[in-house]
Amino acid sequence: MKRFSIVLLSLLVLGAFSGLAGAKTIKLGIVFDTGGLGDGSFNDAAYRGMVRAQKELGVEATYVESHSMDDYEPNVRMLAEQGYDLIFGIGFMLTDAIDRVAQEYPDTKFGIIDSVVDQPNVVSVLFKENEGSFLQGVIAGMMTKTDVVGFVGGMESPVITRFEVGFVEGVKAVNPDAEILIGYTGKFDDPGKGKELALAQIAKGADVIYHASGACGHGVIEAAKEKGVYAIGVDSDQSGEAPNHVISSMLKRVDVAVFDGAKMLVEGNFKPGVLNLGLAESGVDTAWSPGVNVPAEVKEKVADYAEKIISGEITVPATK
Repeated sequence: MKRFSIVLLSLLVLGAFSGLAGAKTIKLGIVFDTGGLGDGSFNDAAYRGMVRAQKELGVEATYVESHSMDDYEPNVRMLAEQGYDLIFGIGFMLTDAIDRVAQEYPDTKFGIIDSVVDQPNVVSVLFKENEGSFLQGVIAGMMTKTDVVGFVGGMESPVITRFEVGFVEGVKAVNPDAEILIGYTGKFDDPGKGKELALAQIAKGADVIYHASGACGHGVIEAAKEKGVYAIGVDSDQSGEAPNHVISSMLKRVDVAVFDGAKMLVEGNFKPGVLNLGLAESGVDTAWSPGVNVPAEVKEKVADYAEKIISGEITVPATK
């Protein structure tokens, strides 16, 4: 009887180890838009979420860069064919690619940032960029000495419109007489174009420029540094590019969206549908630069407006 118990226990232990060995490792893939890795903002934030998922969740992960819009669908399909369990399209430009491939691979999970794909296996993550940008407008409106500020956007779209509208409303809230210069690069991957637009706005008197233009923002920040004015970064903390010339950055927590998507899948509770993340959900935030001496009253005003937005006392428009 004792010998039988020992054998049975051994079989149970071996079975447990066999089950562990056979446990499937979740595979996470992300496909970047043409801005690519190294943009210092949007795509780099997604990459940080992927790395965090590798470290904390033990997922197997990879990324694919898209060199043109024609690469989007083949890149997404390639990861699906390779058996990736969750594939994130980083940016609204991948909407059609995610939509088509999600239908072809109904057992694979997908995520899309900044757009909505209405498929039963897709989680769509939107951000209230207008709320975070309103606070950057408050900063610009209070920090300008010339009463002229600028906005440089990438490709015109509902997403970038939310950045622009929120920024304009924030400036007007604290400095209604300020002039606001608006420019668009038409792309997200051309720092030279970003610098050209920023220099043109500086020549017209702008001394604070907020950008929402992906890798074009490198040029915006470079122009601000060269001309001795201020820039406001986007998506990630961009103060490291010019610590004394980047006042703040509007954080857009794409990293959290990617990580949370992987976490849902690992824990077996992946939920398709739409997530809309603003100040109340910690989806957007402000990162202050340690290199710029921002007056206490500016930071207090930003905190006050943030509380009013979160409470619903103030509703920031999202469209023109």
